[in-house]
Amino acid sequence: MKPNPLWELENIFEGATFDDFLFRPQHGVVGSRRAVDLTMPLSRNLNIKTPIVGANMDTVTREKMMKALALEGCFGFLDRNCSIEEQVGRVKYLKRQHSHVIEKPAVLSRRHSVGQAKTIMKVHNVSGLLVESTPGSGILVGIFTHRDLLAAGSDNSAMIGKYMSCLGKLVWAQPGITIEDAEKMMLKHRIEKLPLALKPGRNISGLITMKDLRVAKQKPYSTKDRKGRLLVGATVGAREDFIERAEALIAAEADCVLMDIAHADSDVIQKAVREFRAKFKDFELVCGNIASRDGAKFLMDLGVDAIKVGVGPGRGCRTRLETGAGVPQLQAIREAYLGVKGEIPIIADGGIKNDKDIALAIFCGASTVMLGGMLSGTDEAPGELVEDPASKKKVKIYRGMTSPEAVFDGPEGEDSLEERFNTPAEGQAIKVDYVGSVVDIIKRVRGHLQSAVSYMGHETLMKVHKDFSNAPSKYLIRLTESSRKESFER
Repeated sequence: MKPNPLWELENIFEGATFDDFLFRPQHGVVGSRRAVDLTMPLSRNLNIKTPIVGANMDTVTREKMMKALALEGCFGFLDRNCSIEEQVGRVKYLKRQHSHVIEKPAVLSRRHSVGQAKTIMKVHNVSGLLVESTPGSGILVGIFTHRDLLAAGSDNSAMIGKYMSCLGKLVWAQPGITIEDAEKMMLKHRIEKLPLALKPGRNISGLITMKDLRVAKQKPYSTKDRKGRLLVGATVGAREDFIERAEALIAAEADCVLMDIAHADSDVIQKAVREFRAKFKDFELVCGNIASRDGAKFLMDLGVDAIKVGVGPGRGCRTRLETGAGVPQLQAIREAYLGVKGEIPIIADGGIKNDKDIALAIFCGASTVMLGGMLSGTDEAPGELVEDPASKKKVKIYRGMTSPEAVFDGPEGEDSLEERFNTPAEGQAIKVDYVGSVVDIIKRVRGHLQSAVSYMGHETLMKVHKDFSNAPSKYLIRLTESSRKESFER
């Protein structure tokens, strides 16, 4: 089967989605599926080792989910259904988590009280504070940890200088120390935290913790930046405060911005992307959503770094039901791939019901897959775990971002609350079963995806993506009603 030279949609994809296909197994070459490499491009300049992206929804991806996904080699985009300050705070929090070197550790002066230290430690979710000589001096004189907090007990009014580990007993190092030497030093002195300070003035310049070094060893596939910090994505709109929001997120060191609206093949997005590029030049920008070949080419020509594909396939979306607009998701993925001729990555957003859908999405043209509903019932998803009075099952609430509930909770911005409520909803809130930790979900998906790659006769997902996308009709089998029942009904 020759590659498609005209970049035209193959007939097999017309009106098709995930349950319409199986792929024909090829000769296997891997001894164990665990050896299969799943690394894929998230965008033009960012790669991730497990091609799963947390949906930018307020019931899916916030701090807890983002952290868990990044540690498992995945990625996520923080939602924008909050104030700029709240979103920026989440980015800053995540950039402090599990880095090789904490460049801006929490610092108090020796004259701050134990009560103030408790508050700071709780707000920043840290177990220790570096202590400076006077407020703003930056001169290291000690460290105050959770052990000192226990020793202080209820003595909240006392100064932390009374309980901290003083300079004479403090083990510290200069910036530039290797991670290996830092670990040896901490093991030798049986300490959990190693402050970094410049000689001769002992100016505070960072902190290394044994906890972060352990995580780095346990999860070498984590999604991190060059400084060993978690990679963080965040969402903006395309009107009103989007430039102000993007500027604040970039200043907070977000690694990638997602410009997200329901219909991105539009003049609104064209104007917004051009304004973004004029202000932020080559900063990594993902844009969506579209569902056609022309829409994908339109965004690529605007200079975005990845495209998010899907109009109405998700459980929380009613766009197809209410408007009739949309393209079957696997067809949309294929159209987008052909529209950009494989030149920039595609994020397939929505319609994923099970793990084989993820494999088919990537084989047919997507680089990564965005999950919402599949992650929304996990411990890490925002929202309270409740018991459904009818079924007695534990459930969480999952909602589309244009549902009335999400609109009500959103910040002031593009439209007034009255205007938003006067616009008919294209999203809905639903109950989803509680499924435990997202880590277990990702491990399961990773294993099934590795198996799918092995059935395709390759050692890497990228190689399957290239071969399959080049000639999908060589591998795909379009199912009949009977073969669909045989395959998927159990």
